[in-house]
Amino acid sequence: MKQLLVLSGKGGTGKTTVASAFIDLSNAKAYADCDVDAPNLHLVAEHHNKTISYDYKGMQKALVDPELCIGCGLCASHCRFDAIDMTDKAKVDTNSCEGCSVCEYVCPVDAIKMVDNVAGYVEVYQNEAVFSTAKLKMGEGNSGLLVTEVKNQLKPYKETVEFAVIDGSPGIGCPVISSISGVDLILVVAEPTVSGISDMDRIVKTAVRMGVKTAVCINKADINLDNSAHIKKYCENVGLPFVGEIPYDVNAIRLINHGKSVVSERCPSGEAIEKIYHEVRSVIK
Repeated sequence: MKQLLVLSGKGGTGKTTVASAFIDLSNAKAYADCDVDAPNLHLVAEHHNKTISYDYKGMQKALVDPELCIGCGLCASHCRFDAIDMTDKAKVDTNSCEGCSVCEYVCPVDAIKMVDNVAGYVEVYQNEAVFSTAKLKMGEGNSGLLVTEVKNQLKPYKETVEFAVIDGSPGIGCPVISSISGVDLILVVAEPTVSGISDMDRIVKTAVRMGVKTAVCINKADINLDNSAHIKKYCENVGLPFVGEIPYDVNAIRLINHGKSVVSERCPSGEAIEKIYHEVRSVIK
């Protein structure tokens, strides 16, 4: 299985738009949404017949047994995250608890235990293709581990599926690092703005440091021709394949708002993405 990961560095560049179009163009039999903080590939990619659904357990959280608690306040005074309220007996704010277990250690009556905490969930849909996705609960950590769970759901198909599309998350943090691990090619969807260029540079440097082949395309390339020219020159200078430009297209907005990919109808953005798709397939080989 060849795995293509679509990244952007910056949010809102059209990463998911490109990923969903590639899924349609390739008739992909395996695809995944690794943007576990804000997954939205399901809005424009067909999915039904849920076959797997399970809770994802992140770091443990403290739990107080009110029957055993004597209200001494030692746990609250030692909690550096201010996660314990002492109105009468100890009560843990799970959103603030970082799972350090100091409270469990200092409790004189063993009223506090560290327990598993559901930090999100994983879902897998299978019809003619397999689609893996997940969502992290608000404020939870360990997003990189949840991304790994999402990607692991594709492993049973690595011998039978030729090509998989993975929609990554913006930024260069833990979920992006986990998304990059093990893929064959990263396609960076750049935006011709000052912030878009800066974030493209960060994600390219991250990919290069991890030793993964990387290509670049520009979305909404005609909104700033000078910046688009700068991106192309950047790719030339650092030796990255530049695989094409996508014009700003109101048809793309209409199609996405109706839950369709931009290649579901003939339109300028869809035609440009189709050309980019063929360039990417030649690079990934």
